[in-house]
Amino acid sequence: MLSSRQRRALRLALHFIAPYRWQALGALLALIVTAGITLSMGQGIRLLVDQGFMTRSPHLLNQSIGLFLLLVLGLAAGTFARFYLVSWIGERCVADIRRQVFNHLIYLHPGFYEGNRSSEIQSRLTADTTLLQSVIGSSLSLFLRNALMVIGGIVLLFITNPKLTSIVVVALPLVLAPILIFGRRVRSLSRLSQDRIADVGSYVCETLGQIKTVQAYNHQAQDEQRFAGTVEAAFDTARKRIVQRAWLITLVIVLVLGAVGVMLWVGGMDVIAGRITGGELAAFVFYSLIVGSAFGTLSEVIGELQRAAGAAERIAELLQSPNEIQAPSTDKARLPQRVSGELALQGLRFSYPSRPERFAIDGLDLHVRAGETLALVGPSGAGKSTLFDLLLRFYDPQQGQILLEGQALTQLDPQDVRRCFALVSQSPALFFGSVEENIRYGNPLATREQVEDAARTAHAHDFILQLPDGYQTHLGDGGLGLSGGQRQRLAIARALLVDAPILLLDEATSALDAQSEHLIQQALPRLMHNRTTLVIAHRLATVKNADRIAVMDQGKLIAIGTHQQLIASNALYARLAALQFSEQEGR
Repeated sequence: MLSSRQRRALRLALHFIAPYRWQALGALLALIVTAGITLSMGQGIRLLVDQGFMTRSPHLLNQSIGLFLLLVLGLAAGTFARFYLVSWIGERCVADIRRQVFNHLIYLHPGFYEGNRSSEIQSRLTADTTLLQSVIGSSLSLFLRNALMVIGGIVLLFITNPKLTSIVVVALPLVLAPILIFGRRVRSLSRLSQDRIADVGSYVCETLGQIKTVQAYNHQAQDEQRFAGTVEAAFDTARKRIVQRAWLITLVIVLVLGAVGVMLWVGGMDVIAGRITGGELAAFVFYSLIVGSAFGTLSEVIGELQRAAGAAERIAELLQSPNEIQAPSTDKARLPQRVSGELALQGLRFSYPSRPERFAIDGLDLHVRAGETLALVGPSGAGKSTLFDLLLRFYDPQQGQILLEGQALTQLDPQDVRRCFALVSQSPALFFGSVEENIRYGNPLATREQVEDAARTAHAHDFILQLPDGYQTHLGDGGLGLSGGQRQRLAIARALLVDAPILLLDEATSALDAQSEHLIQQALPRLMHNRTTLVIAHRLATVKNADRIAVMDQGKLIAIGTHQQLIASNALYARLAALQFSEQEGR
């Protein structure tokens, strides 16, 4: 019996093959034709021996050879059609699987990636789908073809000589038993092997992605040891799988060819006694070898199918990962094309899925007026960045609600919510591609003039023109090759181009040198103009001119007011201000 995960994997394969049923039908027809022609060759061999060789008639020999060549031509044409159609279906299905998995992943809530390594997901999307392509485009066809050969060969064996066939049939249970026993072991080891391979890929991706840190701390020797352990674990699992498959293949060969040897001895005695003709024995030997080789191939292919079942299970797990941030299924509200930017937080409580025992936001009530600049300050871990995550609906709160234009975010489509926000983070995300593509990231339809205007406003235009290819200069992963200030200005240009009514600035200048910070401070007023702006900043000098400042600590709002009001009324803010401004004066 198939397990529930295996049934799910089978349904997954059938789901992706279903749209190409006509191609699959054509491949199946070609497969049946080629199997039938191959089996017909046994009768051709019988005629060749009995009517060509034994009669010593050139005419009958020519007829037999002519029939044989016709069968060869038919087999060649059928094999071409089968190979092309099956390979096409394999490539097409895997392309569809990769696209559907990726499309599912990019809409999954960020909490999903807290418990799943992105590098392992990447391995599933590449290595596992490549294995599926090999199976759908090759192994599955081989399995069906050899299954037909076994069934058709046994039927023709009975027709040719029931007595000799009984020897082969007696051997069949002996062949099937190891296939079933070892096949179960191969299946579990195949899934484990794919997991170990994913571990190898994950470790490589993680280490090479942080290569500067690795080398700065001279951590290469430790990484060599850890990677060696990961590789050896993958090898050990693969070795166990290979041993099981090797035993499977060996037993099948010994049992099948042993039965053929016994059959040849019995058949040879019958030919000597005149009970059967030499042609019948030759045909029987041919069918026996067909059945034996087909069984041997089946035992190998079953191992590949077991590996594919493991890969399909892993892919099915990704596709069935639920997205916890969903648009309401009924009565979905819609925001106006341009919102004013008014926000209200009511009784907000939230804890991250990985840390459910601690509230990152604990009973927060806050009203942000349209067009207001509100600064969020407080020590690390106060919940400021978490608040941005909730506003962007990366997570939904366990208690309370956030209202945008008077409508609860949980009653809105996440994409409808996010189009109202522009985010500039402390470490802006830049992508592999040109400078222009990165600025246009949030507004693909923007013109070149709009891109350049946004760059000028963000004080990025001059340094962009100094790059080797200007706006067409390709950036490395994460904007590799640009300074922190340059990356930040590109992020501001991108936010300007989006033209969203609500702006979220998360530590936008905290990691920059004085000159870069000065340039970005010049760009921010234009970016914040006529927008509701929430600013997270550790440097209080950057938020002194905010309309209001909200002081947060341990997920709670403990004070709100202007800079002067908070200096006078809130001890935490006064202490933070005293520390920072005294440091600046001492420089």
